[in-house]
Amino acid sequence: MRVPVFHAIALAFAVIAGAPAVAQPAAPSAQPAEPTAIEARSLQVVELLNGEVQPEEIFTAGFRAAIADVQIKALSTNLTAQFGRAVEVSLLAPRDGTRAALEIRFERGIAKGAIALDPAENDRINELRFTSVDSLAVLGDTPEKIAADLAALPGRVNAWFGPLDGGAALISRDPQVPLALGSTFKLYVLAALAEDVKAGRRKWSDVAVLTEKSYPSGQLQDWPEGAPVTLHTLASLMISISDNTATDQLIAVLGKKRIQDLMGDKGFGNSYLNDPFLTTRELFVTKADQGLTDLRRRGRGGDEVALDAYLTLLNAPERPVTLEEVNAAFGNGPKALDIEWFASPADLARLFVHMRKTADPEAFRIMAINPSATGAIKANWDYVGFKGGSEPGVFNLTWLLTDRQGRDWVLSLGWNNPEAVVDEGKLEAIAQRILLLPR
Repeated sequence: MRVPVFHAIALAFAVIAGAPAVAQPAAPSAQPAEPTAIEARSLQVVELLNGEVQPEEIFTAGFRAAIADVQIKALSTNLTAQFGRAVEVSLLAPRDGTRAALEIRFERGIAKGAIALDPAENDRINELRFTSVDSLAVLGDTPEKIAADLAALPGRVNAWFGPLDGGAALISRDPQVPLALGSTFKLYVLAALAEDVKAGRRKWSDVAVLTEKSYPSGQLQDWPEGAPVTLHTLASLMISISDNTATDQLIAVLGKKRIQDLMGDKGFGNSYLNDPFLTTRELFVTKADQGLTDLRRRGRGGDEVALDAYLTLLNAPERPVTLEEVNAAFGNGPKALDIEWFASPADLARLFVHMRKTADPEAFRIMAINPSATGAIKANWDYVGFKGGSEPGVFNLTWLLTDRQGRDWVLSLGWNNPEAVVDEGKLEAIAQRILLLPR
């Protein structure tokens, strides 16, 4: 499970040149009649982002060796999906030389970064970095317009945006309907851990010995077995970069029943959809093995023999599943979306109400490490905490927010489509519009 985030998409291109991506001061000079090389290339960046120029036309061989053309195009598409077409170069400073600060204005945002050229390769671009993208509120946007855009998405969509204290929602679409969450389920793991810490049963500084191993996303899958890791580090990696091994290690510490209780028995989820509860590794293994997928489905249908066989085979050492097999299982579009973790926007809102009462405050600081919010959104709220999740055909974005008056709000958007990969940039753009609505 990976986490889609606005600011990660903003970091669309990596630095290839060795020098830092900062503009160097230059003496004032008269505007040349013809565009300088860096002016011309910056205009081509606008065209690149809109799909009107190909990477091979403007980048150095070194840049393209480090970042494949297909990746450049995908990142450009993500940016325009979120922020609309690139409109113009709104800042280039200085306007001559080989390196400059660069800002590109989109229809709904401004990307800020830097550009550098290599004179030895016909002034092709050897560095292009976007360090942030600030949203611009859509002129005349309304909850009704946003609701219509949500309704137009293919597949099944649920949504809820409103205050946690019982006030009226600004956006509401099937808020009681559970959909597959992807990694957003990790909020339940965080909630159980933070409750233990507040109750004095655990400390954030407690050390766990690394025994679990899942598949990416994350880092800990590459760490040595037996490495000592604090619970705080595990939680921070689980939420901020959606580390799957960190998640499974915390589930091992807390116990599956504890998490499933939060997802169902205590009213913050849909228990029957999450039974038996799966670790991230178990979900990957199940989907990578059609036999396990079939057994899981039969077990959910009431076949106890199939369920017993499924649980027996799930972690059998003689059935190892490689990363290549996992990637292949997810490489052809949506895969068995009925095997996932499930909750509705209303469930997640109730979870946040519960966490405000029972969770150690550090949990909310952990949720804010990666807020998945542009500068304009962060300026609109006193607090922004986030967790999201995705797999082919599954996308969820969930925020806990606090406004200037100290009132908590929740935005949760879910999108499932078993027929096709969902357009993540499109839902992210809708989320930004919601977070910038006047309240």
